[in-house]
Amino acid sequence: MFGFRRPDINDGIELFKKTPGAVLVDVRNKDEFEMGRIKGSVNVPLNKLSQLEKYAQKDTPVFLYCLNGGRAGRAMKRLKRKGYTNIVNLGGVRGYKGGIEHGRG
Repeated sequence: MFGFRRPDINDGIELFKKTPGAVLVDVRNKDEFEMGRIKGSVNVPLNKLSQLEKYAQKDTPVFLYCLNGGRAGRAMKRLKRKGYTNIVNLGGVRGYKGGIEHGRG
């Protein structure tokens, strides 16, 4: 039997770093973002996805993450419906092995 395999955020961050013009987006709420985020990410909470237009055009490569991957998956579906064409769900920051920044972004 096959199980659902969540994305590996560590592999995804490497792909993000190699993608010219890409934007790394944390879709958690502001408080979660300030408690710890991946360096270089911007905070666009799931309930405020319209704010993504400040950072990305519809064809910009956008890499999404949240705590466990669920909200990033929902964000990806919503953004695709809005016409974004290059969206990647990285999964959850809980699995990230790199450095985490704290405080306001």
